[in-house]
Amino acid sequence: MGKVNTKIIFYEDKNFSGRYLECSGDCSDLMCLLRRCSSIRVDSGCFMVYEKPNYTGNQYYLRTGEYPDFQHWMGVNDSISSCRLISSGPGSFNMRLYERIEFGGQMMDLVDDCPSVMDRFHINDIFSCNVTNGNWLFYEHPNYRGRMYLIRPGEYKRFSEWGGRSARVGSIRRIMDY
Repeated sequence: MGKVNTKIIFYEDKNFSGRYLECSGDCSDLMCLLRRCSSIRVDSGCFMVYEKPNYTGNQYYLRTGEYPDFQHWMGVNDSISSCRLISSGPGSFNMRLYERIEFGGQMMDLVDDCPSVMDRFHINDIFSCNVTNGNWLFYEHPNYRGRMYLIRPGEYKRFSEWGGRSARVGSIRRIMDY
């Protein structure tokens, strides 16, 4: 079986019109080539797109599909300034969550999706985490709603390191090929 080429296409205008830019991997500054991003087509693969350059600002997870305007990716405006390719192949998933910064307090292991952090662990806030396997999404609210944050393998000693505005994590999902 051949290698699948990942590709995301950013369009300046709604409904896939106007100037466009194709990417097949990470891009830290799209706005040096486009004025705005009003629609997106993901031909293959999974990407996290960010409102600001250098992978900052609001984050949106996009899978293969068409997004004719920013409401279709749950965006608040047509500002997309960077993107990151996310590997989502098969494999194991493992993460440790902590109720305090720098891996302090109660520790909780997670290997599968968690629609409600409060229901499973009886806490509302995750202040640090250590991801050993897989890519994950943190959501601010239960049932995979609200702002989302890409959590890749590595150590996060405080929530600001994953881009969080607070330690509030309502739900957690593994990034997989669904």
